[in-house]
Amino acid sequence: MPKSSRSRLWVVPLLVLIAWLVVGGLTGPKAGQLSEVTENDTGAFLPSSAESTKVADVRGDFAGDTTPAVIVWESDQALGGDAPQQAADQLDAVAGVDGVTGVSPVQPSEDGQALVAYAEIEADDEEVEQVVADVRDQLDDVGDATVYVTGGAAFAADLGSAFGGIDGILLVVALVVVLLILLVVYRSPVLPFAVLLTAVLALGAASSVVYALAESGVLLLDGQAQGIMSILVVGAATDYALLLVARYREELRAFDSRYDAMRASLAESWKPIAASGGTVILALLCLLLSDLTSNRSLGPVAAIGIAGAMVAALTFLPALLLLLGRSAFWPFRPKSGTTRTEEHGVWARVAGLVSRRPRRVWVLVTLGLVVAAAFVPAFKASGVPQTELFLGEVEAVEGQAAVGRHFAAGSGDPALVVAPQEDLDQVVSTAQDVAGVARVAPVTSGGRGDVEEGQAQPAVVDGDVMVEVTLADAAYSRAAEGTVRDLRTELHAVSDDVLVGGPTAQQIDSIETAERDRALIIPVVLVVILLVLIVLLRSVLAPVLLVATTVLSFFATLGVAGLVFDHLFGWPGADPSVPLYAFVFLVALGIDYNIFLMTRVREETQKDGTRRGVLTALIVTGGVITSAGIVLAATFGALAVIPLLFLAQIAFLVPFGVLLDTLLVRTLLVPAVTYDVGARIWWPSALQRRE
Repeated sequence: MPKSSRSRLWVVPLLVLIAWLVVGGLTGPKAGQLSEVTENDTGAFLPSSAESTKVADVRGDFAGDTTPAVIVWESDQALGGDAPQQAADQLDAVAGVDGVTGVSPVQPSEDGQALVAYAEIEADDEEVEQVVADVRDQLDDVGDATVYVTGGAAFAADLGSAFGGIDGILLVVALVVVLLILLVVYRSPVLPFAVLLTAVLALGAASSVVYALAESGVLLLDGQAQGIMSILVVGAATDYALLLVARYREELRAFDSRYDAMRASLAESWKPIAASGGTVILALLCLLLSDLTSNRSLGPVAAIGIAGAMVAALTFLPALLLLLGRSAFWPFRPKSGTTRTEEHGVWARVAGLVSRRPRRVWVLVTLGLVVAAAFVPAFKASGVPQTELFLGEVEAVEGQAAVGRHFAAGSGDPALVVAPQEDLDQVVSTAQDVAGVARVAPVTSGGRGDVEEGQAQPAVVDGDVMVEVTLADAAYSRAAEGTVRDLRTELHAVSDDVLVGGPTAQQIDSIETAERDRALIIPVVLVVILLVLIVLLRSVLAPVLLVATTVLSFFATLGVAGLVFDHLFGWPGADPSVPLYAFVFLVALGIDYNIFLMTRVREETQKDGTRRGVLTALIVTGGVITSAGIVLAATFGALAVIPLLFLAQIAFLVPFGVLLDTLLVRTLLVPAVTYDVGARIWWPSALQRRE
């Protein structure tokens, strides 16, 4: 090639590199600002048709748009002397906090060992954490009594605080883990940073798009979706980079020119990367069918992340590798004309095992997965009380327990009943007779349920009244859920126009909606993935077998998780969205590795026939796919640094399932089944004649 032509080959990758660095400089900060546009209020994600949502929509007309904070002082002995006055003095300071619209008088418990008061907080989701922190700063222990701030506002604040590590520690942990794995995989000080920079730029670009959509109100972003997107982008970008780099290193052994090698690498890599990313994107977009806004927003948020990962891996990384040349692999630079070391390594031995006893291999692996899947009933996904969402000690949870020891545990977070004015008396009397109800009182114009002996009149809005029903059990407990369900049954019999809402009802509606979503979305995801595989592999039998093996792997993961969650960690159960998220990620990502393998099998089949193609594909892709699985498992495992049950469960389910897919399904089960079936695997494609 003439010198002038060779010099021009630098121009395009250099321009691509500069363009990405400019994009990174403009969008990178958005990855650290996503928490500014997140919404973590459970009620905000419910559909408008939910009963508790309808109550929440009119609550402000009766009681103002405030959230209660419950302040409790608890001692192990009677609080006498000036303790009540000291508490009252502290409440005067609380009343002066910005965002606090009012405080109630201090009330002693019947046993004399606790004091309680209520503060009404008017603040949006971004501000409530600061307001609650300011309230806590104004409070102190009284004598031997320890003070706690709990209630709806405190739970929201502590939840926001738990998500606080997403912008910083979660991403740092994920990147450090990926860097360490890449250093081991590549044994090079250059390539790991090239791959890591690709992931960081992809995350910055995706975050800027998500930030703009969330800020404009197009989608509702919560802390869970934010954390999952960050992990997904880093993991996916690294996986795609591993695939491209492996193919590039392979082609550098066949070509003298780095440009020819990259051209050949992209020609063969973009298809499985695009197919893999496209499959994951389509699976994620199935979440748009959800009635829960949190699920519905995660779909496009995560899909945008995957798109960013694909684009970065297919544009920025090739440009960077071209500019670095073979020195990117230093000190183990691939030389043209050399043989693949994979042909004589561990993957050659695995391929030998598959070729010698294919049927025995896939039967034994299948039996093992079936045994694990038999424990799926041990996986409890019927919902978790909000008090169980936190891992570790949280003041809101401790305060709720203190309230329950001395007062009606539902104090401060009552169930709210909206009913026609003419049914008020019957609603009150019916509610009082429901087991688990401690107190029933209509809301007056003052905004609290304090109608007593006819001294005040209930507030009436458009012919309706609101009634506060204080529960005997903590608002977010299982017992409270049972009481609210009984309330709905009894009060709906009074009138079809009666609505029961409040925090416990929101929790119930969230669980029921999530269960409906799971039943709808999982079959749709399976159909979508099956259709994508049929188009990609131009076969029917192979896609059916691939989907079947991935689904079996998912159920095996659930079975193992059920045992681990219950017997090892002692967790109380899981939200219905946990298996849904796990399914979408594991099935989509598990199919990813099968796509990487089977597209290479198809490529090799056209040259050497199906059975030889299976063995060659297993040998040359074994290392890269295993590395990709380990990276993805490690990145999702980083979610465990956020002290929330939901994310901790995802941090177990996805890594375990990914490793199961990577080390068993893709390594042994799929190759063995394909080898055993032979060319018929491509039915009805013409490749079924290439034995």
